[in-house]
Amino acid sequence: QVQLVESGGGAVQPGGSLRLSCAVSGSSSLSISAMDWYRQAAGKERELVAGVTRSGSTKIAESVKGRFAISRDNAKTTVYLQMNSLKAEDTAMYYCNGSLFDRWANGYLELWGQGTLVTVSS
Repeated sequence: QVQLVESGGGAVQPGGSLRLSCAVSGSSSLSISAMDWYRQAAGKERELVAGVTRSGSTKIAESVKGRFAISRDNAKTTVYLQMNSLKAEDTAMYYCNGSLFDRWANGYLELWGQGTLVTVSS
């Protein structure tokens, strides 16, 4: 089954760091063309945190600029979200949303990860 598998979430104290990963699983013909990271805190709407485009350019939300960074591995099978100087307000479920290129089908499909929980608390 083709899916995006997220990992790296957990509990951390304010000021700490975490690195989230979102990896393609289930098919060797797929690569990540573009990907966005979203987060949703309890009682709030989902918000875009960071993204990387097909060309490799990145975008970071103002609320996390200077603290978060997004990157993609050379094989284009995993995207990372490095989160530094974490604050309590970063507590949320984090989701990846990827546009994947299937070289066998010569087409694209969009998938969401299952989410990974980040809790920032002292």
